[in-house]
Amino acid sequence: MAEEEYLLHASVFKNDFPRVVELLKTHDVAQRDKHGNTPLHLAVILGHKECIKLLLDHGSPIRIKNCLGWTPLAEAVSYGNRKTIKTLLHTLKQQSRNSLEEKWALHIQALRNLGDFYLELHWDFHSWVPLVSRILPSDICQIRKKGAYIRLDTTLVDFNGMNWERGDITFLFNGNQHLSKPLLVMDNKAKSFQWIRNEETDTDLEDEVDLLMSNDIVVTQMSTKNITFHRMKSGWLFKEDKTELVGSFAADYYSICGLILESRKRREHLTLEDLQRNKALHENFCKGAIMDDIGQTGKQPERRCSLAPPPKPCVKWGEYIHSFPGKFPCLGRTPISKENSKTYKATVAMSEDFPMAVEALLDVLEVIAPFKQFQKLREFMMTKLPDGFPVKLELPVFPTVTATVTFTKFEWVDDLDDSLFAVPNDYHEDPQRFPDL
Repeated sequence: MAEEEYLLHASVFKNDFPRVVELLKTHDVAQRDKHGNTPLHLAVILGHKECIKLLLDHGSPIRIKNCLGWTPLAEAVSYGNRKTIKTLLHTLKQQSRNSLEEKWALHIQALRNLGDFYLELHWDFHSWVPLVSRILPSDICQIRKKGAYIRLDTTLVDFNGMNWERGDITFLFNGNQHLSKPLLVMDNKAKSFQWIRNEETDTDLEDEVDLLMSNDIVVTQMSTKNITFHRMKSGWLFKEDKTELVGSFAADYYSICGLILESRKRREHLTLEDLQRNKALHENFCKGAIMDDIGQTGKQPERRCSLAPPPKPCVKWGEYIHSFPGKFPCLGRTPISKENSKTYKATVAMSEDFPMAVEALLDVLEVIAPFKQFQKLREFMMTKLPDGFPVKLELPVFPTVTATVTFTKFEWVDDLDDSLFAVPNDYHEDPQRFPDL
């Protein structure tokens, strides 16, 4: 039965290339078997390079996770062939762009339908560790929206030594532009601007491959299934529901319980030197000294070489497909994995006085910062949150670091000046002003 149900998987598993070519005419390249693996998962895990190329040419998705939470790209990092990792990474980015292009017109129309506004957003990271607290950023962002244009003004420019460099920076988003070039950044002090690249250079890809090959393979998931909201209390003798002004908006405070961050790590591809370096980086960050290590950019790092392939598995197709779901025999490099689950407590202030609806905010965010879990965020924001708008959110991001986001001001505006959404005539283009963009 499994042989008939997963013909394409079986052919990839056996590296029967002619049969794979034939089956791709009639079979779903994104089908997942009982272990959650797609044919591409199996091709990558087993190192069948011709099958990998053929499956990618037929649109095999790279974002799909198996039952253990691993994508084909994660399995490629474990296998350690540099060319395969780069190919999958490049294809993943292309698939993401294609997906965004399909929805682009709908996103921009939703943006145009939304009224024009001015918004002030205050965000900061803080810590009870003094040295760490010193280097953590905070800022007030001013956001203006008119038609299909969005302008964001901020003062944070860069991180030098142990301090954030302050300046006068503007991001301009133009939804009327082609998807390949909708965003630019202006340095208002230097009177220069730079287009933000929507496509990576080959050097960018190579750098990212090096990063993947020298760090843990990590999959994280924020579970909100058991999340609950409880009204926070204030007062000494007579406890009352906590209600305070956030900016000019009356807000009810809630504690958020049951927020669980689940993470799974693999490191079978790492050397002892990698492990020691990564441990030192983590320890330095906790001490507030991370830049002592990663701030030295004088020399070009050597490219990581491909690892020797893992031994060929002595596993037959029948053994694999008939094993318990998610418990299939090892087909590639022997995993060295670690699982971790942390429960966080957060607070949120909800205001029914805030003029914008949560759904409208999500429409704006999805245009300017699309990411793969956005649908899950939308479902959570629309169904789980108490009534109102989340005008303030405080959430631990590390054991010693807490992030706070506060909406301090909002107003609908009908007469925003068009010049706010254009590059001034006396500004010059400087493609190297922000090298990391």
